[in-house]
Amino acid sequence: MASQDWFDKDFYKVLGVDKGVSAADLKKTYRKLARQYHPDSNPGDAKAEAKFKEISEAYAVLNDPEQREEYDQIRAMGSGARFSAPGAGGGGGFDDVFSRFGQQRGGASAPGGFEDFFSMFDQQGGGFGSGRFGQTTGGYRGFGGPQRGADVTARTTLDFVTAAKGETITLQGEDGVPFKVKIPAGVADGQKIRLRGRGRPSPDGGETGDIVVTVAVRPHPVFTRDGLNLRLTVPVTFTEAALGATIEVPTLGGEPVRLRVAPGTPSGRVLRVKGRGIHSSKGTGDLLAEVQVAVPGHLDEAAREALERFHELEPKENPRADLMAKARQ
Repeated sequence: MASQDWFDKDFYKVLGVDKGVSAADLKKTYRKLARQYHPDSNPGDAKAEAKFKEISEAYAVLNDPEQREEYDQIRAMGSGARFSAPGAGGGGGFDDVFSRFGQQRGGASAPGGFEDFFSMFDQQGGGFGSGRFGQTTGGYRGFGGPQRGADVTARTTLDFVTAAKGETITLQGEDGVPFKVKIPAGVADGQKIRLRGRGRPSPDGGETGDIVVTVAVRPHPVFTRDGLNLRLTVPVTFTEAALGATIEVPTLGGEPVRLRVAPGTPSGRVLRVKGRGIHSSKGTGDLLAEVQVAVPGHLDEAAREALERFHELEPKENPRADLMAKARQ
């Protein structure tokens, strides 16, 4: 963005916020305005589209801490200045900026002044030719270069299976134009996907910015992620756990697999199925099935009598003895 834009435009006023607004409140305000003026919500409304672009431009600067600081400094020093020829409209033109700076630092004869104005920008972003003032190459004292375009952030929410398997989806950019995003297999909740060269263009012929998409993944009713592994809890009956059994366990988007539950399997034991987890470029995970012994909620008379007879015959060891002993240590 050229500095002239920063002199001319009050981005705080565009968004209707105070200069000291926090990053969180700034984002909240922007999202509200973006929903109100988005082209999808106002089809064919040129004024709404222009307003949407205006608030997007303001947010892009104020949401970037470095750009916001520089914007505030430029506005503070050059409030009311214009890059016009001397005498046009009665204004002092380009020199107004520097004269104001010199007055704040003690005038042209004081240390700093005109020279310090340039050195401030040298320290903050690559010199006067860095692209912030619209030059395409070179820069003050022969260094600097075009400014890279700003990155654009986006969010998308995927169901659990889509995130695990991968898919190409369509998102809509802030300008209302749809674009496709290839979601790699195994993308995790909160992961960011960077689309190179799909962000905002450079203001002075530099590299285009990126689109950074943050992925949110909806929970699955059965499976959870553990790295590349998939976890689930598998209920078994008391007799299956005590005597042993072969049970069926579901897999993500595939046929069930059969697992052998060994006699005497306790709750909490994990049974592993190799290669039935997440398949991704980083590898393949396993399916981890945690056994949970299910206690019947209702017993008929015959079952109760049989269980009472078993209670008389079962080993008299206390399963909590080891727990109590460790607690006393």
